[in-house]
Amino acid sequence: MNPTWQKNGLVYLLLLVAIAALFYSASQSTERPPEKQLTEVAALIQKGKIASITIVGDQLQVKLTNDSQTYLSHKEPDVNLTSTLIDMGVSPEALAAIKLEVAQPTNMGSWLTVLGTLLPLVLIGGLFLMILRQAQGSNNQAISFGKSKARVFTGDKPTVTFEDVAGAEESKHELQEVVEFLKEPQKFASLGARIPKGVLLVGPPGTGKTLMAKAISGEAGVPFFSISGSEFVEMFVGVGASRVRDLFEQAKRNSPCIIFVDEIDAVGRQRGAGLGGSHDEREQTLNQILVEMDGFDTDTNVILIAATNRPDILDPALLRPGRFDRQVVMDRPDMGGREAILKVHVRGKPLEPTVDLNTIAKGTPGFVGADIENLVNEAAILAARRNKRSIGMPEFEEAVERVIAGPERRSRLISTREKEIIAYHEAGHALVRRMLPKCDPVHKISIISRGMALGYTMALPENDRVLVSKAKFQDDLAAMLAGRVAEQTIFDDITNGAVDDLDKVTKTARAMVTQYGMSAKMGPMVFGQRHELVFLGREIGEQRNYGEEVAREIDEEVNRIVTAAYEKAEEILTRHSKLHHAIAHKLIEAETLDADEFEKFFVNVAGAPPRRVEPAPAPVTPAPGRNGGITVPGADRPVGSPTPRPAPA
Repeated sequence: MNPTWQKNGLVYLLLLVAIAALFYSASQSTERPPEKQLTEVAALIQKGKIASITIVGDQLQVKLTNDSQTYLSHKEPDVNLTSTLIDMGVSPEALAAIKLEVAQPTNMGSWLTVLGTLLPLVLIGGLFLMILRQAQGSNNQAISFGKSKARVFTGDKPTVTFEDVAGAEESKHELQEVVEFLKEPQKFASLGARIPKGVLLVGPPGTGKTLMAKAISGEAGVPFFSISGSEFVEMFVGVGASRVRDLFEQAKRNSPCIIFVDEIDAVGRQRGAGLGGSHDEREQTLNQILVEMDGFDTDTNVILIAATNRPDILDPALLRPGRFDRQVVMDRPDMGGREAILKVHVRGKPLEPTVDLNTIAKGTPGFVGADIENLVNEAAILAARRNKRSIGMPEFEEAVERVIAGPERRSRLISTREKEIIAYHEAGHALVRRMLPKCDPVHKISIISRGMALGYTMALPENDRVLVSKAKFQDDLAAMLAGRVAEQTIFDDITNGAVDDLDKVTKTARAMVTQYGMSAKMGPMVFGQRHELVFLGREIGEQRNYGEEVAREIDEEVNRIVTAAYEKAEEILTRHSKLHHAIAHKLIEAETLDADEFEKFFVNVAGAPPRRVEPAPAPVTPAPGRNGGITVPGADRPVGSPTPRPAPA
């Protein structure tokens, strides 16, 4: 029999009984004849208006002589009806004139009476049983709170291998040892080597940390337990620690295997950072993780892999040798890595012969794997929208701009005056960038609204860059201020369209003074202790370690750097005013100029020589020693990432 029917049979039976009772009640209420008092019946008998009376127990069914309607009445129990009527004044002659019948009562009424009495009790009992069963189910669910919610992937049929992870060759080389240990543990045990118990994958969002963990499992062919750090903690106290114990017990039963904890910073934050139940519960979960990692035996063959983009906030006990004693950095890919990632994501997609993945990789500095996946998907969507059977280079170029700046907004209404201001603004950016040797070459100029920008000048580096010189910072500042200078020079007025440029200029100039030591007056010093989100590049606080006099000097130096950049841009635009007008008019006419069109126009109109392309920089070899080498501030954020510069709003 179906177990579902057995489980709900009582409920169905109660529903049937209730429906039957309702039908009977309705039928009784609609077919029940009217009633008359016994005194009224006696008076009607005396007048000769009653034809017959049927006695059913204590109930009287009365029929009138001139009416087919049957009326009901009642007599006293165990009392003769004739004597009762005579006592009420009915003559024997009148009684003899009517027909008296006695009928046996049926048991249906008594059964219905009993049913009507018991039905509420049955319904209440059924409801109680349902509540009890529900409570038992909730009890079982409450007991299951302590069970791990990890998703298990068997290693029999791997879906992800190292071939699916591109642009992270150094990381794959580091993790290859983990794969070899899971495949051949005797190779390491015979030499007395101990494989790291935990591997921490750190890097910006979208660089493939989760994908790399799945690839390790696929390469080793072992079970893969995947869980998020936030899934450990619930509203009930002790649930997180219980789930940790259950997870590690499952892993030990299925060893060799891999446990992957994504976003471990949700439970691995430094202890003692706050007060309250939620923080205490999180710390209990972290303590249980630490205990379980210490309890790993050398022959357990269970490796814990975790991913985070906030390694700075993790508890030191979690990072000590014996726990997460190896950190693998999943950094942003370089140009070669981006090209390799593109090859992975275009598998199985029809491409036109003109598609050059190397060119696309050059035009996407700063993109991570997730960005490139989105780029290829956007290109495929654009090709489908244009009813094409293959993806071409125009779709990829359009997809790059959509990812960077957003979709085009040709429907935005812009007056002729505003269009002219936007054109001169963007022409100023492009002209100064073309004239200054340290600026990145112009990739595209457009006065078509895209995203939140009314227009943009996209400048992309020819090669990946890690180090940025002071001269380049100065040239970039002049190029960023060129739009504001163009407005002031041409229209003798300014708009709020340069707000994004001014924000970037101010931040860059202040960083040159306070972080990079690029001010001759302030010297090679760092001013202020900043707290930033690692790999996210977001400053969350600054602690000043200098006085008011030094703060005033910093402000003066920042103002001097910005003023010098403004004057440099003004000098270039004034000296090449005819070329500035020509580029602006060309933009008004064509609305968009790509790199080749801009360069040809620049050479033909100005007679300038072609732009010299800087050679690719040689790889930097850090000096030996613990504190040696070159540290690049914000190395996780490549300098020269393509950022559209909004035109006047």
